[in-house]
Amino acid sequence: MNWEQLLSLKRHGDTHKRLRKEQDETRLGFEVDYDRVIFSSAFRSLQDKTQVVPLSKTDFVHTRLTHSLEVSVVGRSLGRKVGTKLLEKYPHLKEVHGFQFNDFGAIVAAAALAHDIGNPPFGHSGEKAIGEYFKIGNGTQFQSELSAKEFQDLCDFEGNANGFKILTESRKGVDGSLRLSYATLGAFMKYPKQSLPKKPTSHIADKKYGIFQSQKEAFVDVANELGLKTYGEGEEVRYARHPLTFLVEAADDICYTIIDFEDGINLGLIQEEKALEYLINLVRDTIQKEKYSLLQHREDRLSYLRALSINTLIEDAVRIFLENEEAICAGEFSIGLMEKSKYKAQIDDIIKISIDKIYKSDEVIEKEISGYHVLQHLLNTFITAVENHHKGTLSNYDKLILKVLPENVDYEVNHLYKRLMNITNYISRLSDSKAVILFNKLTAKTV
Repeated sequence: MNWEQLLSLKRHGDTHKRLRKEQDETRLGFEVDYDRVIFSSAFRSLQDKTQVVPLSKTDFVHTRLTHSLEVSVVGRSLGRKVGTKLLEKYPHLKEVHGFQFNDFGAIVAAAALAHDIGNPPFGHSGEKAIGEYFKIGNGTQFQSELSAKEFQDLCDFEGNANGFKILTESRKGVDGSLRLSYATLGAFMKYPKQSLPKKPTSHIADKKYGIFQSQKEAFVDVANELGLKTYGEGEEVRYARHPLTFLVEAADDICYTIIDFEDGINLGLIQEEKALEYLINLVRDTIQKEKYSLLQHREDRLSYLRALSINTLIEDAVRIFLENEEAICAGEFSIGLMEKSKYKAQIDDIIKISIDKIYKSDEVIEKEISGYHVLQHLLNTFITAVENHHKGTLSNYDKLILKVLPENVDYEVNHLYKRLMNITNYISRLSDSKAVILFNKLTAKTV
């Protein structure tokens, strides 16, 4: 893979090549990507989607929106630092093509901003709730009518693949959805493969999948333009990651490691004194002890250690990327950057506490259970009404349910897979509160 192709400014529907040296510096294409994501309705819904604690009413606990904004800021720093060094290593990128170090930061920032845009309500438990409706719930009835890959898309419903669908799917009057640059779409794609075949490997890009069958053609177009390395043949083909994806992933890893931990402290789930010791251990080489000793309030101590921790991990991630850049561009780097961090032991200690004290807390588990019930009920209600409509067996109740669906949800399409995907995508785009309100309306119950 080469950086000239990987930094493609092409957008869906382009018939002519976009050259970097011809770009308007006041409205750079990669920066337009960021703007388009942040003004999208799918991004705005993240303000009421779970990051750690579902349906939290505490104003200092992060949502998917605040998390995504923070990841984008970290991603921008990573991209700029890496970009500066890459332009020194490959001067023709600047001298011949006109690329600037800020371009790398803009691409990573935009992809990082969008990295959770496909996540359903109630966090990762929401993905499982949707998947299990088809795997072991009423959705099993559709298996015989779908291809193996189509059914697997539903059984292993994946927020990353759903995000690519949201960013690229055309609809009436809107061709190519947000029409982001292919460089940003490539950096967004953490798992550039289909849901089948399942051939687990130790490679980080094989951990999950990132392409629904409905978006396969769009992704192949992006991958070919970027020159992503391919593995396998025919229907089993998969792709190497875009190198900048490793920076998007590192930004996410850095933020959830530190910020989720901070949320646990603010919620009282993690004892402050013990927690601060772990952060101090992470920044032991850079902490200014005299400055830290003057901080009287928990908020100030935590803010100082958070900023220092994030900066420490940014510098380490940049080092790891640059040391392995050639292997990454050859598709031969198989782990996340932070797996090679010299602070891995400290990171693992922090994550272990977060798992034990936050992710397994009663508040989180109880609300995830409620979310499970909400999502499966919504799926069953809308899918039943839509399928009865196509069978000509609509009840009066079904007719009322169909009136609840927004106009942009196409349930008239004849292809079963597309109908199921359209309903599933609609429900996945609901915010946590909107999903609960809709459930309450349909059941006259409270959760």
